Amino acid sequence: MAMSRAVIGAMRRSGAVRMGSSGVWRAAPPAVLVPTMGNRSTIVFNTNFSRAFSSVAELNFTKTHEWVSSEGAMGISDFAQGQLGEVVYCDLPEEGAEFSAKDTIVTLESVKAVGEVYAPADCKVVAVNENLTEEPALVNSSPLKDGWLIKIQFTGEKPSLLNSAEYEKHVESEASES
Repeated sequence: MAMSRAVIGAMRRSGAVRMGSSGVWRAAPPAVLVPTMGNRSTIVFNTNFSRAFSSVAELNFTKTHEWVSSEGAMGISDFAQGQLGEVVYCDLPEEGAEFSAKDTIVTLESVKAVGEVYAPADCKVVAVNENLTEEPALVNSSPLKDGWLIKIQFTGEKPSLLNSAEYEKHVESEASES
């Protein structure tokens, strides 16, 4: 099945495909090209782990796809933003707000769904990413850096979080179950 140059270009820019040493285009897992009706295909992007995780080894993750930095910044994973779609509105809490573990701490509205971000443990919000008010799509374009949502301070016991390798395995196991 032949693909247009535009499709190949978009896939290359996104990191979904790469040129193999033999000159053949190869999928860069976990992006998957899924055949659909007729001669069409749909590209399904889970995330590009090698690109995403090589620069965020210091982040820890929850099983519900939030990340927390050692400084207390919190956001959603690249996998989560990909599943959510283009974020158009972020309902962020006020600084000083306190939450219990597993409470909804942030709500993200996208063009296709509403996603909830959960508190990883008892915590207090110490800062909010005000840039998301004007540019909510930062959650998509830079989910592990500029698209951080809030900064938190744990008020109780620190949660048990996954490192990037454990999180990658968790996402892969979730994908294989569905």
